[in-house]
Amino acid sequence: MESHEWFENTDDGKVFYRANYLGTRWTIMTTREKRNPTWTDLKPPSEAVWRELRDVVWKKYQRKRCPWERVADLDKILGDEPLPKPGQH
Repeated sequence: MESHEWFENTDDGKVFYRANYLGTRWTIMTTREKRNPTWTDLKPPSEAVWRELRDVVWKKYQRKRCPWERVADLDKILGDEPLPKPGQH
């Protein structure tokens, strides 16, 4: 299982996100607690959350910490045409 985490500053404080990829499925959860968090599934995640996850995964791919297939998978979920893998024409 792959896990990707990020946070967002809001007027009400920080919101933490965790996206897990297992098999062929993404699960996205959220919490407001940094210590001893109680995670709540986001069903369905908003497009903004999907786009933020895509940005996190893209940055990990650039550092060779995530496979290209994750980026392409998120592009498909977002309805964007997946870009060709960098280095391939």
